[in-house]
Amino acid sequence: MKKIVIAGGVAIVAAAVAFGAVRFGGLSFNSDNTAEALATEVAQTEQVAARTAVDARVLPVESAELSFPLSGIAAEVLVKEGDQVEAGQPLVRLSAMQQTAAASQAEAQLARAEARLAELKAGAREQEVAAAQSAIDAAEARLNRVQNGALPEEVTAARAALAEAQANVQKVLEGPSDQQLIAAQTDLANAEAIRRQAQAAYDRVAGNPDIGARPESAQLEQATNAVTAAQARLADLKSGSSAADIAAARARVQRAQAQLDLLSATNPADVAETEAAVRQAQSQLDLLEAGTRPETIAVAEADVQAARAALVQAQAALADTELRAPFAGTVASLTTRVGEQVAAGAPALVLADLNHWQIETEDLTEFDAVNVKPGDTVKLSFDALPDLTMDGTVRLVRPIGGNNRGDIVYTLVIDPAQQDSRLLWNMTAVVEVAR
Repeated sequence: MKKIVIAGGVAIVAAAVAFGAVRFGGLSFNSDNTAEALATEVAQTEQVAARTAVDARVLPVESAELSFPLSGIAAEVLVKEGDQVEAGQPLVRLSAMQQTAAASQAEAQLARAEARLAELKAGAREQEVAAAQSAIDAAEARLNRVQNGALPEEVTAARAALAEAQANVQKVLEGPSDQQLIAAQTDLANAEAIRRQAQAAYDRVAGNPDIGARPESAQLEQATNAVTAAQARLADLKSGSSAADIAAARARVQRAQAQLDLLSATNPADVAETEAAVRQAQSQLDLLEAGTRPETIAVAEADVQAARAALVQAQAALADTELRAPFAGTVASLTTRVGEQVAAGAPALVLADLNHWQIETEDLTEFDAVNVKPGDTVKLSFDALPDLTMDGTVRLVRPIGGNNRGDIVYTLVIDPAQQDSRLLWNMTAVVEVAR
């Protein structure tokens, strides 16, 4: 702590007057001085005597120790020490594959939620309403048909089918007609004649060693098969219809009769079923025309808000992987290298505005601090620059004091009257303040 105290200035000056010309403290006193000049020099001497010198340091007005809020691997270091950067300029980036994927997923979820909300608010399309109306028309047509019974044409067709089935039963019961028997006997006779001709042709070449490969053999075999088939048809006609044929014919009659009865009758269950189908189709149309319920839209809107919040959160997590300059300045210190693990909260770099300085005192005691207030003018000098002195203005007296080797000291924040390019961070300075 440096303190300079000069006391008794008035008494010294008086002695100087009594003994003639005297030089003291850089002030010259002559017995010839007028009383007015003497008073001025005395006042200046008392001002010097009322000042206290305290140690201080040169600090940037704006500086920041930047760090990441999360841990990760440094993927890009975009600056180096001494670089000038602009506000918002990216400085260091961490690997951000997971955060990028999460942000893309959140964007997709938001787009889906917004599309769903737009769909609900838009309501039914004209095509959907038209389809619902068509469904009502079809259901009403079925109901009308069930209530009014079958069409006359359908009843006529069913009766004709029944008559045909009944005639078929009668035919089966009667057996084959004389014409059918005559036709079958004729077919058998013709087949036997053809076989005789084939037999005669075969007999003429029967002695040949290749008889099995000759066409006469195949013709005889075919003629014989035709005779056998004709005999079977004739025998079948003579034997009459089997019990199975009669049963099948009668079954066809029963089916035809049932179909006719079904067309002629109205089933209450069918009427009820078709009426329910009409009501269901009408309800569907009413729902489409009424639009979406407000509660459903409210849920969709809440889903959109939730998706937006999730996107903001994902984008914030992605932004946390990039360190940007909070203000324009100089990279004063850089401790991060590409590929290194960066711990959350650990200093990655120090950024400062090295063009604008402020002076902060270090050992201003409580006894002197009470005499200083914002706006006071102080004198500044610098140990490393003895030729540089300037005025300064107290911007702030920090209200909390600290213990400095037993003394309670307070910090003054001082704006120098001018900026000098030779000043460096943490240079020592001396501040003269009023006592």
